[in-house]
Amino acid sequence: MTKHSIRLIQAILCGLLASGAHANPIALISPVEAPMPDAKVPITRAITRGPGIRVLSPTDVKADAFALKIGLEPRGGAKVDPKSVRVEYLKEPAVDLTARIQTAVKPDQIDLPSVRVPKGVHHLRVTVTDSEGRVSSSVVRLNAD
Repeated sequence: MTKHSIRLIQAILCGLLASGAHANPIALISPVEAPMPDAKVPITRAITRGPGIRVLSPTDVKADAFALKIGLEPRGGAKVDPKSVRVEYLKEPAVDLTARIQTAVKPDQIDLPSVRVPKGVHHLRVTVTDSEGRVSSSVVRLNAD
């Protein structure tokens, strides 16, 4: 079995977990993905009129399972397009986590009531588009002790 086949099977299984085919908590990041080489974390300082992206809870994780909430804040009367939300784990190569979180995406937030991540520091890039076509992207840092 090739590495590509293994990753495809993992993605399918994680998608099933995210869809509710298994009891909580959802494995947001697998133990196989965590040791992959880190991607360079982009530094963004640009001002954007696109939707705001803000971590509501938590960034420092002290438990095996935790609630992860990321606010999606529309601006200028536009609405956030929930179908546009993408989440990537910043590794080489990047790991698309979108299928794992899709059922938790609402117009104003990503609300994952119970997720697990391996110990360590994890960087996730959240990207969202609004009804005006404006795109915002932000890096979320999770520190799991």
